[in-house]
Amino acid sequence: MSTPAGTLVRMGWGLQGALLLARGRAEGMLLLTARDEPALAAAAHSFWAAALCLPAFICLQLIDLAQTPRLPPHAAHGLALELLGYVVDWAGFALLSRLVAGAIGRLDAWPRFIAAWNWCNVVQYLLLVAASLPPLLELPPILGETAWLVATGWALWIEWYATRLALGVGGLQAAGFVLLDEALGFGLLALIQALPGNGL
Repeated sequence: MSTPAGTLVRMGWGLQGALLLARGRAEGMLLLTARDEPALAAAAHSFWAAALCLPAFICLQLIDLAQTPRLPPHAAHGLALELLGYVVDWAGFALLSRLVAGAIGRLDAWPRFIAAWNWCNVVQYLLLVAASLPPLLELPPILGETAWLVATGWALWIEWYATRLALGVGGLQAAGFVLLDEALGFGLLALIQALPGNGL
């Protein structure tokens, strides 16, 4: 199924599976793994999720800019650095998670895990974009703060739940993968913000 139509079918399966996982339904994992193709091929195809999430990522950056009193200098340069960080973060976690999965004896389950992680990212980004809208709509701050708290908590839970199912590990080990993901993201963000000329 290497045709464009086949790619769209895979993307549909991945998104449907992620939506089921977001609702706590373990059968969503079947849509990510029950196919007539090698597990590594399914994992490779799941990286289309990075392209699907890119508009949401840019949207979040623009929402942040819209909430600043004055457009910072070199904003375009800062956005370019953020985009670079997006790519490095996505690929970096994929590589790090494979190393950790191998270290705990779950390397065979890594393709299923990375497929779940990739597709669940789409749902997570949609949640964060939705939670960023209340301030733009000039709703009361308490609504915006509550929306952001709920969206962030739900996004972290989705990742933890999908990790636990995909790797077949306990809750603490799944939480370790989530923490690794968050630590990498925050570390790259801090590095980008510390670079000279970054206007974001």
